[in-house]
Amino acid sequence: MASSPRRRRRSAPAANRLLPLAAAVALAACSAPVVRPAAPSVPLAATFAHAHDARPQDAAAGAAWWAAWGDPTLTALIEEALGANQDIAIALQRVTQARAGADAQASRLWPAVGVQASASRSDSGLPAPVKQGMPDARVLRAGVDVAWEIDLAGGVRAAHDAARADSAAAAAGVHGARLLVTSEVARQYFVLRSAQERLRIVLALADAQRQTAARVASRLREGQASAFDHDRARAEADALDAQVPALRMLAGTTQTRLAVLLGRSPSARVFDADPGFAWPAARDIATGQPSELLKRRPDLVAAEARVAAEALRSAEARAQWWPKLFLSALVGRQDMRLNALDLAPAHFSNIALAFAMPVFNAGRIDAGVRVQSARADEALLAWQKSVLVAVQEVEDSLLVRAQEAERNAALALTAQHRRRSLQRAESLQREGQIDLLALLDVQRSVLASELTLSESRLQQALADVQLYKALGGGFPTTQPSTHMTSLAAGTPQ
Repeated sequence: MASSPRRRRRSAPAANRLLPLAAAVALAACSAPVVRPAAPSVPLAATFAHAHDARPQDAAAGAAWWAAWGDPTLTALIEEALGANQDIAIALQRVTQARAGADAQASRLWPAVGVQASASRSDSGLPAPVKQGMPDARVLRAGVDVAWEIDLAGGVRAAHDAARADSAAAAAGVHGARLLVTSEVARQYFVLRSAQERLRIVLALADAQRQTAARVASRLREGQASAFDHDRARAEADALDAQVPALRMLAGTTQTRLAVLLGRSPSARVFDADPGFAWPAARDIATGQPSELLKRRPDLVAAEARVAAEALRSAEARAQWWPKLFLSALVGRQDMRLNALDLAPAHFSNIALAFAMPVFNAGRIDAGVRVQSARADEALLAWQKSVLVAVQEVEDSLLVRAQEAERNAALALTAQHRRRSLQRAESLQREGQIDLLALLDVQRSVLASELTLSESRLQQALADVQLYKALGGGFPTTQPSTHMTSLAAGTPQ
């Protein structure tokens, strides 16, 4: 039944009232909520508690922080590792994967365009009179297919921006891999130098001990020493010889670790011992402020990018509640021949606009939102914990470095005094003024002082390496949180 003019006049105002409502729904879908940027769980202090120099770090000068030791061998090893290490190569591949994922998500923002073509031919084989009702046909068809999901709620945009945040985290991971590799090369280098130095000390003292045992044996033959003195001197020499295999084993395993870090065969020797090696002198290292760690440490930059990525995925999950609009179109041209009659080429088109909005899904979307919100909170908590751990590592490194410097100075004086006492004890023992037991005690004290001093020098160098690593190593990094958080704010709550 046709509607009356009066009914049409009554329905028109109702339709006019629905238009503002639809516009309000569309505007609500595109509203930008306020998203709080990530912040540490506790306020950071203005300076480090154990820092003596809080000057801001110079990223350009600190990028090659290992050059500050002035060791050409160490510099060459680190530069080689940066170009050949497998972990760095793996991290670079992760960046390639993440960027490809971001490109894939970006493609969803644009229409997908495809080409279709078909050719068909049918021949019934029937007589000509019959073919009038069942003709032979040849059809050539070609067209362009367009499909597009119009991102009304911003979910596709949020997924794309989350992928970009993943790419930023992967890029920071490359800087983190470089920092780990350079610090580990420096660490293993100093461990190897220490093992070679201690091996040199033990071999020298063992040789001196054997000479002492030979003198005692000569005096034993002359009746001026006892068999007990001779056995005691030989035992001390044997005890020193027993330390040699452990030091050689440490030097050998450190060589293989360095070879792997350099991308070399573990069977190849990296470098030989250098009797002229001198431990680097202590120097000041500018630490900057604790807040600078948020931008300088690659692990914190990567963790913050992951916070932004999970927040954006939370926005993507919330966008599932909002309407979706799909546009599809197929336009083209076809050429048809029926029996012996060629029809003029015809253009065809098929355009459709589809609307979809969830009404009831038994809580599936809400569950997905809760899961993703929990992941976002987890990422934020992980970043906040990483910030505290980063500050702790710097504070611990500064404390160890300061105390080890004091210990090293005291051990150096101790070793100097004991070396002098050994010279006097050897002179007195040759003159018969002290017995062998006293000389052996002095020799053991010198050995202990030399080895302890060498260990202290190693710990001092390792403390410097750890401090550079805790400060971020000088690698330039970016802070993607501000940009990524603003992107997350562009999607509906």
